[in-house]
Order: sequence, then C-alpha cells, then structure tokens
Amino acid sequence: MATLLTPRSRRSPDAGSTRLVVPSQFRTALGCDAVGVPARYGFRVLSRLPAKGCVYADSDWWWWLVPAGSDLDLRWPLPACYAPEAEIPDRGPRLIHHPDGTSPYTPPIPLYLLACQLTGTSPSWPPLHRSADGVVSAHVLPPGSDGP
Repeated sequence: MATLLTPRSRRSPDAGSTRLVVPSQFRTALGCDAVGVPARYGFRVLSRLPAKGCVYADSDWWWWLVPAGSDLDLRWPLPACYAPEAEIPDRGPRLIHHPDGTSPYTPPIPLYLLACQLTGTSPSWPPLHRSADGVVSAHVLPPGSDGP
C-alpha cells in the first residue's frame, strides 16, 4: 500500500504499473483516471453506488474508472487511492463489472461521498465565491485577471 500512496516520481522502478484497459465498445472522450479502494471495501462500494462504470479488481484492490480530473479540488480520503490516467500497480487486475450503459465511467461524486462515508471522513468542498458580476466560482482569480 505504501507504493500506491507514494507520488509517481518517488515510486521505485521495480514496483511495476499497468494502465487499466477500457473495453473497446466504450468511448473515453473525457479521459480516464481510476479510484481504488482496498478489496475489503469492494463489495460494499459496488452495491451502494447508484451507477457503476467499469470496475477492475485484483487480490488487494478494486478500481473504478472515473473521468480524468475527478480529483480536482477533492482530497480522496485514505485508504482510497486516486490514480491519474488509470495507471495502477500491476497485480493483474481484471474487469469484474461491465456497465449496462454506454459509459465506462462511475460518477465520481457519489463514489467520493461513499468513500468518505466508509472511512468516517467528512467531505471537503472548496468554498464558493461570488464575483461582482454575480458569477459563482470555486476558484478566486487575482484582481484584474481575465481567467485562465
């Protein structure tokens, strides 16, 4: 588990990783990241989600595909692990749940809320800010900035 929670640049090269393979019939225009939980939580998470995308599992972890950037402004609670580009430790994960719909993604907000509930962590959202023209944003831009 220490390897999973170590930033990619500090992982040892012998740890080995793999990128989860999305079945060819699914479009991944939003990119793919993955959220993993220890296997002991796998069935509980799967059974409680209202919508489920592709789910992969190995002996130690279960992984849900989410759209890329699903970690923006969120701190996923430990022991959950967020994997950019769905690159995970190579322990031979296999697809265990094939979604009924046309999307390979699990909606990240219900998954995040469930991860918080299972770990006893309070969800944390960035504060919303209202600009002078009434636009609500989670990000504050410096004065005089036109944005990104």
